[in-house]
Amino acid sequence: MRHRVLGGTGIEVSPYCLGTMMFGFVGNADHGECVRIIHAALDEGINFIDTADMYSAGESETIVGKALKGRRDDVVLASKVHFPMGEGPNRGGNSRRWIVREVEDSLRRLGTDWIDLYQVHRPDHTTDIEETLSALTDLVRQGKIRAFGCSTFPADEIVEAYHVADRRRLQRFRTEQPPYSLLARGVERHVLPVAQRLGMGVLTWSPLASGFLTGRYRKGRAIDLSSGRPTLHPGRFDPAAPLTAAKLEVVEQLVAVADEVGCSLPELAIAFPLVHPAVTSVIIGPRTMEQLRSTLKGTSVALDDDVLDRIDDIVPPGTDIYPPDGVWTPPSLTTPALRRRTAESRSAV
Repeated sequence: MRHRVLGGTGIEVSPYCLGTMMFGFVGNADHGECVRIIHAALDEGINFIDTADMYSAGESETIVGKALKGRRDDVVLASKVHFPMGEGPNRGGNSRRWIVREVEDSLRRLGTDWIDLYQVHRPDHTTDIEETLSALTDLVRQGKIRAFGCSTFPADEIVEAYHVADRRRLQRFRTEQPPYSLLARGVERHVLPVAQRLGMGVLTWSPLASGFLTGRYRKGRAIDLSSGRPTLHPGRFDPAAPLTAAKLEVVEQLVAVADEVGCSLPELAIAFPLVHPAVTSVIIGPRTMEQLRSTLKGTSVALDDDVLDRIDDIVPPGTDIYPPDGVWTPPSLTTPALRRRTAESRSAV
């Protein structure tokens, strides 16, 4: 695989990154098999691994640490911080207090002295962005991390963080990690152009759209809700739900495109995100060795302009067929008090 430079850091990474969210009790609890999957990915030329403290409550990081014994210097290792790790206050978020504490726990679980890319998993409106950037800058200076980035940040918050770093002479986010697939192209509107203008690397996740681009779920066919992702969120796989029906309709059209190209639907899906000039690496997240082998077949698929034009006709650029799972929603939409005047102020109008 030809390597790409990660957001001006000088760190060279493979165009495909091994995501490890499915390693641990949430997906594959067999540590030995997970280690073998990681080794197989490295042997295929992948040198980039992404994990997070909250994946299987730290178990994923522990598995990655086992797999990297004796191979750490050859791997660009990324992890993330933000989501709660345990009960009680101050055990999550983007505060200096939590970041400084949790990076030590991640380093211990990973069995390493440094993390190449440490990412803020989601925005946190209870913490000033300057506080977050200051803590991360200190970790770079201490040698505990080499660079830092953000994940699933809206474009306006990426720009705000950039300007705060510039004004305060802090190091800045070098990467963004957004969801991006054939069914979720919304980031093409603002996030990817902003990242490109700011010279940021981009790691995209969920190229298979939570399984809808695997070919396993098709229009007119029964969906098994007893295994795989449907067991976690059965409502998202209900064929009677409008969003599910819309996804299945588009999937049929994309299957026809894949047939014309001479590849499978997942191979088409894996190849698509790397076409965008802003994207550095696509995160693939296999649960089994078979899934890894199948996914890697898509790395050899090349999409020409005619194929991309067909895709644009089916899913227009910048369009989300459905809201990507796991995307951050701003408090201004989830907290009524932030968008409604008080009763007293309304009555005074």
